[in-house]
Amino acid sequence: MKFIDEYQNSELARKLAQRIATHSTRPISLMEFCGGHTHAIMRYGIRQLVPQTIEMRSGPGCPVCVTATADLDKAIALAHLPGIIITTFGDIVRVPGSYSSLQQAKAQGADIRIVYSTMDAVEIARENTENSVIFIGIGFETTAPTIAASLIKAQQEDIQNFYVLSLLKLTPPVMKALLDLGEVKLDGIIGPGHVSVIIGSHPYNFISADYGVACVISGFEPLDILLCLDKLVEQIQTGQPQVEIAYPRGVKPEGNTKALELMNEVFAIDAANWRGIGIVSQSGLKINDKYHQFDAEQAFSHLLPPDMPVREPKGCRCGDILRGVALPGDCKLFGTVCTPERPVGPCMVSSEGACAAYYQYQSV
Repeated sequence: MKFIDEYQNSELARKLAQRIATHSTRPISLMEFCGGHTHAIMRYGIRQLVPQTIEMRSGPGCPVCVTATADLDKAIALAHLPGIIITTFGDIVRVPGSYSSLQQAKAQGADIRIVYSTMDAVEIARENTENSVIFIGIGFETTAPTIAASLIKAQQEDIQNFYVLSLLKLTPPVMKALLDLGEVKLDGIIGPGHVSVIIGSHPYNFISADYGVACVISGFEPLDILLCLDKLVEQIQTGQPQVEIAYPRGVKPEGNTKALELMNEVFAIDAANWRGIGIVSQSGLKINDKYHQFDAEQAFSHLLPPDMPVREPKGCRCGDILRGVALPGDCKLFGTVCTPERPVGPCMVSSEGACAAYYQYQSV
């Protein structure tokens, strides 16, 4: 592993940018799937370094952002049940649901605790045996192995008051869904770095084989992203799309086999509801029969009140932004009504949201 500053060398960055400009002879449209890439691209001014012929749009790679309002409403309803402790990662707490948020539920007396790992949630369950502890499981393949490990640990230690509401999602199926929608004509995709550390590069082969779209997996430093763009431009210019890894220090073609084993042990593939996209088959992870006693939905759904109509934030274009149909600046609420201090939609709430990235770095 090299030092990070070696991937932030300004001279090498300029040379790569010049190489990209030389090779890019026609307009191309790219999508960075990962919210972490969106923030890095904005932070380091990558859009300003590459030629204007390269259009870059953000995709649905922010797990908080793609959590459907209906699923968030369910988490809020669980928080209001007596004897429940909700544990979750921080960003989701501020995301508005149809009528409230987890933050508002906490202000109304619900016991909601922010944790930094799923094992923290298991420990809370161990220390509060008189309560049921529910972890709100959001995330992609990056998060799934750690949640799986927590359920295995809970089963091994016979912790009977720990549950997970699994809202986990899988990235390749939603990439296919976006390509099938065809709302944005894409020439190439910047493949997610963290997700690919887990699943490797093989699950993306359909992107080039079936759709003729280039795909290169990138890291998160400036040189990582510029190298990725260089490889994408080369593929597109030569008409030879394929799946490449521009992040070999983190990603192997086969992925992380141990992490994949953990996921396969605990989860079964199911449909999932994506904000702005809808139900995508085979794109979610539910808790399998072997670990069903930890499934919060099975354990508590009969205690929840009837579902209220789902209400989306009026005027918010987060769904369009997640599909790459719109940029944050296309939303009339952006930067005025909707800010990080008073977010209307999740794309402004999450640290991986495109709106948050554009707001933070738009003047840089």
